[in-house]
Amino acid sequence: MERPSQSPDLNPIVNLWSELRKRVRARRPTNLTQLHQLCQEEWPPERQIVVGICSMMKKSKSKPMTQILERLCRFEYITVVIFPEDVILNEPVDKWPLCDCLVSFHSKGFPLDKAVSYANLRNPLLINDLNTQYHIQDRREVYRILQQEGIDLPRYAVLNRDPDKPDECNLVEGEDHVEVNGEVFPKPFVEKPVCAEDHNVYIYYPTSAGGGSQRLFRKIGSRSSVYSPESNVRKTGSYIYEEFMPTDGTDVKVYTVGPDYAHAEARKSPALDGKVERDSEGKEIRYPVMLTAMEKLVARKVCLAFKQTVCGFDLLRANGHSYVCDVNGFSFVKNSMKYYDDCAKILGNIVMRELAPQFHIPWSIPTEAEDIPIVPTTSGTMMELRCVIAIIRHGDRTPKQKMKMEVRNPMFFELFDKYGGYKTGKLKLKKPKQLQEVLDIARQLLLELGDGREDCEIEEKKSKLEQLKTVLEMYGHFSGINRKVQITYLPHGQPKTSSEEEDTRKECPSLLLVLKWGGELTPAGRVQAEELGRAFRCMYPGGQGDYAGFPGCGLLRLHSTYRHDLKIYASDEGRVQMTAAAFAKGLLALEGELTPILVQMVKSANMNGLLDNDSDSLSGCQHRVKARLHEIMQKDQEFTEEDYDRLAPTGASSVVNSMRIVENPVMTCDQVYTLIQSLTSQIRKRLEDPKSADLQLYHSETLELMLQRWSKLERDFRMKSGRYDISKIPDIYDCVKYDVQHNATLGLEDTLELFRLSRALADIIIPQEYGINKVEKLDIAYAYCLPLVKKIQLDLQRTHEDESVNKLHPLYSRGVMSPGRHVRTRLYFTSESHVHSLLSTFRYGGLLDEEKDQQWKRAMDYLGAVSELNYMTQIVIMLYEDNNKDPSSEERFHVELHFSPGVKGCEEEEKAPMGFGFRPASAENDQKQTDPGSLEDLSRDEPDRALPLSEPMGIHRRSPLIRNRKTGSMEVKSHTHNLLL
Repeated sequence: MERPSQSPDLNPIVNLWSELRKRVRARRPTNLTQLHQLCQEEWPPERQIVVGICSMMKKSKSKPMTQILERLCRFEYITVVIFPEDVILNEPVDKWPLCDCLVSFHSKGFPLDKAVSYANLRNPLLINDLNTQYHIQDRREVYRILQQEGIDLPRYAVLNRDPDKPDECNLVEGEDHVEVNGEVFPKPFVEKPVCAEDHNVYIYYPTSAGGGSQRLFRKIGSRSSVYSPESNVRKTGSYIYEEFMPTDGTDVKVYTVGPDYAHAEARKSPALDGKVERDSEGKEIRYPVMLTAMEKLVARKVCLAFKQTVCGFDLLRANGHSYVCDVNGFSFVKNSMKYYDDCAKILGNIVMRELAPQFHIPWSIPTEAEDIPIVPTTSGTMMELRCVIAIIRHGDRTPKQKMKMEVRNPMFFELFDKYGGYKTGKLKLKKPKQLQEVLDIARQLLLELGDGREDCEIEEKKSKLEQLKTVLEMYGHFSGINRKVQITYLPHGQPKTSSEEEDTRKECPSLLLVLKWGGELTPAGRVQAEELGRAFRCMYPGGQGDYAGFPGCGLLRLHSTYRHDLKIYASDEGRVQMTAAAFAKGLLALEGELTPILVQMVKSANMNGLLDNDSDSLSGCQHRVKARLHEIMQKDQEFTEEDYDRLAPTGASSVVNSMRIVENPVMTCDQVYTLIQSLTSQIRKRLEDPKSADLQLYHSETLELMLQRWSKLERDFRMKSGRYDISKIPDIYDCVKYDVQHNATLGLEDTLELFRLSRALADIIIPQEYGINKVEKLDIAYAYCLPLVKKIQLDLQRTHEDESVNKLHPLYSRGVMSPGRHVRTRLYFTSESHVHSLLSTFRYGGLLDEEKDQQWKRAMDYLGAVSELNYMTQIVIMLYEDNNKDPSSEERFHVELHFSPGVKGCEEEEKAPMGFGFRPASAENDQKQTDPGSLEDLSRDEPDRALPLSEPMGIHRRSPLIRNRKTGSMEVKSHTHNLLL
């Protein structure tokens, strides 16, 4: 608000001050009240302080400007003059209207140079400095000023493509990063044109998340961005490159009016899915949120640094900090009556204090209440949902496969050396460029073998090279999610193994190449995850009903009003991360590709073993358990009572039932082996049939790859000793389940029998690999999920003191019945091992006594009857709070555990175990039925309440999460049952 130093006679208001002082002094006021009264009497009635509005007409006549100017005119001595656009554009500045105070700001087409000349000529009070507005048009200058003022902003580098400054244009582009003038930015990163008027900002994604880019632009209709498969950066123009800040899908826009007032609004990030949420008037939906004390200080700094009284800027809240990423200069809040009142009052005060100080206008700034109002409840038993924690297994995936081959060709050794394999003796290749190099070697060797040259010394097996080539050529493109190659240095060649063909081995060094593929989320898996995300809204107040037709508006409203603190974590595996992204898409009703959702919403939790585990380093206890399992399952006789005691000491009915089906483990393995032989024989016959040459199986698999998948299992399952490798049973069950669900149209004989028998074996092996007795189960669970259990404990702490999340501003919260409600949601996506381990912790960790608590016993009996933790298995913990109870009282909090064994597979529904109700029910009311479509009586957003603890919910078969939906060739049914504390 600095005024240019100019000759005082050029400004009429200055002469008026001088004359007014003489008259008031002559009347000798004795106190402030008398002074104020004399000033009013002596002030000429016709003299008004003129506030000039000098901007393009679209801005001057906009609704926010009109609302504020109407309020500004209510000041007794202020009048407003809007400069006509024709005058601004076509008249010289000496013909522009006179004013005492100038509100002028740059926008498209505005002659900023003329506005600066006018200010120099007339010397008005400037609400927004004009010279600084040149800087605001250049993102480089904006970032320079922010850095100079010590304001946090993302790490960035400037790429200037200026022929006169070639040293400022050094760009090296890699597959998953760019290097700008020596500074490396791994994907995801942001690319912004240096011109602030250019809104074509691009975000580039890593290949591990699917690659491509999100292209942001100035809003057009209902879109603000679009996903593009293009992964290469732009090659013309100057840009700022900066690190991508993970904001959980929310941007915060801050609007200052002077250094002591800031209004903040949150909106869905335009980079998330590009869909603009609009209200009934077509305005983008935003909700006011509370700024932290640190953010208010940032707002003050921005306002003063850029000398813009009215100033808008963007905040990114990421990793517990707030970063400024854009300064827009003059901009108003839309559709907020309170903001219009506040803004006009502050601007009027500024004008009067600067231009009529003799009136002693009191400096009153509208204050913002920090206290969130208490949400009323109808009685002490009503409870408020505080926290939802879910641990979820990934969705349907392709069978995990691997192929090992010993290689000796110099080209493989050169590749091993190129990527530093000799440093550790091991190498992992996942990047598209690396996989392309492996494919090129395989093609070259096959070409030389095909030429039949006698002099070529190629020791690699042709069949293995062909499989390597076929797998790497799948899908027509590479992605780190799909395939990886591991190479290990063998100083004396590979020793003989029982599953490999006999061969004369050389003692010279070789490389063991292991190709891993499969295990990726299928299209069916994506649909499962998205459907479950949509259904999951029913867990929240206002979420019941048909989730497809009436999509959980309670959760969506909670989230859109920024009262939902949501964090999504996933292990480092591609299928798990994609499941998390698809779930988020369904949960939050997002649109478009999964890649932007994955990058913005899903946090990788592999840093501390939270959701990942090193499968190569099993605990000693697990090694002992697997050895004992192997020994018991090698008996060529029917299971005895002693075997039941040894294999199922916990008495789990699912294990006992499977043992009864198996009867004799070796005989059952014989049957399984014979059925696999029959299956491979049938597939070979199909391959010989010309009609099957171009047969496409599910998810781009070929008959040849299907044969290789089953042939490897056939080779590995029966060892040369004649005994069976029971560690292959989970893989056999995995493969046959996949083919029964997705490739049933092939009509292969006896697949259902193979499915039945392998499932019975797997239902014994898989759960017992995580411990046979209670002590072992807890020991193994401890090794797998101790970090996760600790994190869940932290999540369950009280949440309303948390300052690092968006809080809805209560003073602006019209239309929201419970602005103080704040729910924390933490979603953890992981694999089967963590889900088994966490269930073991709950079951055997001493939470409750089965003998004393009948409801807990029913829940434990149900868990014992569950034979398989299928895809999308869920463990959900819900924390409720009664604010009317004493903070130290045990009655203040209520915790619920909900459980679902995931999607419904191929078994008949009648065999699925029965589950129980949602709320503690008294014994005499056990048979009382309630509406099976209702989770709780929480259909309204006012005042978000739950049922009294004393009211039984009864026992019902199906919950709101249960829906039948055809997913590819799979029937998806999700049964939800509950373990209640």
